[in-house]
Amino acid sequence: MRLSVIGCGYLGAVHAAAMASIGHEVVGIDVDQRKVASLSKGEAPFFEPGLQEILTEGIASGRLRFTTDMSQAQGAKVHFVGVGTPQQKDGYAADLTYVNAAVDGLLPYLSAGDIVAGKSTVPVGTAAELTPRVEATGATLVWNPEFLREGFAVKDTIDPDRLVVGVPAGDPGETAADVLREVYHTAVAKDTPFIVTDLATAELVKVAANAFLATKISFINAMAEIAEVTGADVTQLADAIGHDVRIGRRFLGAGIGFGGGCLPKDIRAFSARAEELGRGESVAFLREVDAINLRRRERAVQLVLEALDGSVFKKNITVLGAAFKPHSDDIRDSPALDVAVRLHGLGAWVTITDPAAIHNAQRLHPQLNYVEDRDEALREADAIILVTEWDEYRRELTPEHAATLTRGKVVIDGRNGWDATAWRGAGWAYHGMGRP
Repeated sequence: MRLSVIGCGYLGAVHAAAMASIGHEVVGIDVDQRKVASLSKGEAPFFEPGLQEILTEGIASGRLRFTTDMSQAQGAKVHFVGVGTPQQKDGYAADLTYVNAAVDGLLPYLSAGDIVAGKSTVPVGTAAELTPRVEATGATLVWNPEFLREGFAVKDTIDPDRLVVGVPAGDPGETAADVLREVYHTAVAKDTPFIVTDLATAELVKVAANAFLATKISFINAMAEIAEVTGADVTQLADAIGHDVRIGRRFLGAGIGFGGGCLPKDIRAFSARAEELGRGESVAFLREVDAINLRRRERAVQLVLEALDGSVFKKNITVLGAAFKPHSDDIRDSPALDVAVRLHGLGAWVTITDPAAIHNAQRLHPQLNYVEDRDEALREADAIILVTEWDEYRRELTPEHAATLTRGKVVIDGRNGWDATAWRGAGWAYHGMGRP
């Protein structure tokens, strides 16, 4: 099937390459000439495991191409819209400028029977506002939210755990759902749940999922705050309540909290939309979820201060990680960088290392020191803080080896990813998040 993907950022580039990898003919369209040039040469503009391989394969096969020319979308059966919806500069609401521009730019090239499939995370009600413009061309608007995990985005696109398609009522909606089943034929053949809803429900599915995940993470971080003043161990607490099948252990890891380009701005946009709908009280708890999350970053900084007798001035501190999560070079709203910048502001000499995100971080915060090699970054450090749980930090770095490199033996475990007993047994002053 011929497909177009409007917007070739993180979501769009992965989606375009993944759709080509399962046999479709795909054109990716973006206004950023440098991005299009990079993708056209088969070069992934960001780090995502598996993307480079399917991008190279798609370009070589002729099934995948990229352009800045919107008219090249003409003739495609399904047009996916995957542009960004950042937080507005003057408030919490989502900025729909790019969504509206993408749809308006696409309208002249739509034909009767075409399907426009929104994938961007948008406030509920957005599809209803866009529908008249799309239907005036004879095309059908549906909403097909993405559920990608950065670091696993290729797998999540090709082999998702579920597919959700919001469609209009009647024959156009039924026809569109059937076409989307053909688009995702490999997943459908594996009996992947294919959930057909109305448009509003499909929009809500994505933001509700993110809100729930953010709430679960902030819940255990709230418990960490209680643990810190009572002497309890939040990791043991999480293990104990995680055995309850109604709760589960996943995403009950206390630490410095979540970041990235989705969860923080999506829960804020959800709160703002609820206020617009007159139901702000329904999700008022999300404000506290956000506040708890931000407090954990400050707590990590406090732990460093406490461990270094109240001052980090002219102390060498090595920050392990810059990306907001491992297996990614994404630094958007990164807790790791936030902590590093705060420590720098207190007078510390901060050295950051990361397997993938150094160059992105350096462009945003050139005032910090960056070292690619982990061991070199650890040399002469007065303290180490783990903020992004890459395997080469969490699993491969031993306390014995670290002690041969650093000046001090102070470690702050911002992700509770290390064995406290092992580090203390090796002579380190170990400080965890919500751990005695």
